Amino acid sequence: MRNKFKNCFHATRTVQIEWLLMLVLIFCVAFISATTAKARKSSVSEGKSHHATLDGSRIHYKSYGKGREAIVLIHGWTCNLDFWRDQIPDLSKRNRVVAIDLPGHGQSDKPQIAYSMDLFARAVDAVMRDAQVERAVLVGHSMGTPIARQFYRKYPQKTLAIVNVDGPFSPFDKNLIGGLLAGVRGPNYKEVGRQTFAAMAGPNASPELKERIVAAFINPPQHVVVSAMEGMADESIWGPDKINVPVLAIMARGPFWAADTEQIFRSIAPNLDFQMWDGVGHFLMMEKPKQFNNAVLAFLDKNSLLKKN
Repeated sequence: MRNKFKNCFHATRTVQIEWLLMLVLIFCVAFISATTAKARKSSVSEGKSHHATLDGSRIHYKSYGKGREAIVLIHGWTCNLDFWRDQIPDLSKRNRVVAIDLPGHGQSDKPQIAYSMDLFARAVDAVMRDAQVERAVLVGHSMGTPIARQFYRKYPQKTLAIVNVDGPFSPFDKNLIGGLLAGVRGPNYKEVGRQTFAAMAGPNASPELKERIVAAFINPPQHVVVSAMEGMADESIWGPDKINVPVLAIMARGPFWAADTEQIFRSIAPNLDFQMWDGVGHFLMMEKPKQFNNAVLAFLDKNSLLKKN
């Protein structure tokens, strides 16, 4: 009887040890998987910082993935590459992504020069050359749209397509630009910018998102703020010349865009996919990131743009 009890005890203990070892093994596998996934996610979200050079000034950009073709993200007036933080994880799963701090913005140099759309287009080219990107789909938000168009004018062979994110293909209203320029030329330009950006956020934008949008305005110095706006007011960049590559336009419905906006856009971009979204503001890619990302990815697939990773 004692031997049977002893054998039973040993058998039970053996089973317990085996179960304990199995639990330890499961825990280790789970821990390693979670750590790897976290590291992979961190790598995607952070990217690698680089600097290209144009006319003696450094242009900061971040690169995600590899390849000679890429999605190039171009932010708007007084913004920076962080405005694309919710796009990069999804887009970089499919293709290489390059996000740029335009000259005068973000972590790029801010010399006392004229910040024209032509300068910005040359900066995009300088970044692409430094990153060894031969052709790109240019995604331009707001001011990033005329920059992408100017890039296409100068480097059509490097432009696969353009994504217009609530940006113009025709001149701004002169009274609107004149009033805004008068405000940012004054001593209270930061407050003018903050109020302008706050008004452009969508009705459903969270307080945290609004503050993130508004806070970006304080980064560029006044000479950059004014000069870049003057660059957008330059009539020479608003010619009737065509964009003969696929174009996706995602716009925020509101009083800023006239009823004939789609018609005007089609006169410039014959191969146009036009979308007008409700319930969003000017920073729609930040307000509805998943919907925006899906729209861009669907556009790439529809037009067979860029080889998938």
